[in-house]
Amino acid sequence: MPADLEPALFVVLSGALGLIVGSFLNVVIHRLPKIIERDWRVHCSELRGEDPPALEPLSLAWPGSRCPACGHPLRFYENIPVLSWLWLRGRCSACRAAISPRYPLVELGSGLLCAYCAFHFGYGWPAAGAMLLGWTSIALTCIDLDSQLLPDSLTLPLLWAGLLLNLFGTYTDLSSAVIGAATGYLTLWMVYWAFKLTTGKEGMGYGDFKLLAALGAWQGWQMLPLIILLSSLLGALVGIVLIVVTRRGRNVPIPFGPYLAAAGLISMFWGKTLTRAYISLL
Repeated sequence: MPADLEPALFVVLSGALGLIVGSFLNVVIHRLPKIIERDWRVHCSELRGEDPPALEPLSLAWPGSRCPACGHPLRFYENIPVLSWLWLRGRCSACRAAISPRYPLVELGSGLLCAYCAFHFGYGWPAAGAMLLGWTSIALTCIDLDSQLLPDSLTLPLLWAGLLLNLFGTYTDLSSAVIGAATGYLTLWMVYWAFKLTTGKEGMGYGDFKLLAALGAWQGWQMLPLIILLSSLLGALVGIVLIVVTRRGRNVPIPFGPYLAAAGLISMFWGKTLTRAYISLL
């Protein structure tokens, strides 16, 4: 195979892998909050001394993919990323209920993100790690938008993965990663308590602290100012648009996790370039 074709093939194969993983991400996004809610109900029953509620078994692997409206099990050809949704015209083949366009968008977003990771980093651990960060960011973004949850089962493994990758200096040195994890958590923790002591309200959840800590573990403390600035700008812009266009109430909470995740990915790919450009302007 010609050498100039190998990087292109890696990009194409990475994009295909991203489409497949994107299909699984849809399962995670849909089921993980339900699994967490079931665990809460079981724990509450135990604390009250009651028998746990009888619930159908549910995990990320069981039962198989099915229509949320009628429970129709999806055949293999109905579960092909993006193409099945287009072929079915966005509707269940059994009950004709509408299937959210978010399913193919998540798959397509995962595929494009993985292809860009391969293009940006080339073959190696940095590309693989960036794909993992991208997949987790997509799942956290959608879950936070749906339920205002950033599950520990995603944020904490992401934090440890960042530290482990940086044992070998994949993105930054280990000391910067450890300081980044601690600084990321403490920064939002202090903002949380300053806001709560001032207003008596909770401005964000602990999941946001853990997500910023994870991003600090991946990219080092040096990238935290950029991540915080970008996430704040994105959150402010989207909040203003929601208030003006959709007349969303000012007191309606807006999840911060999606903006942290987006800022983390922007910083991963273009952080150093943006920082140099900002310093040159000054």
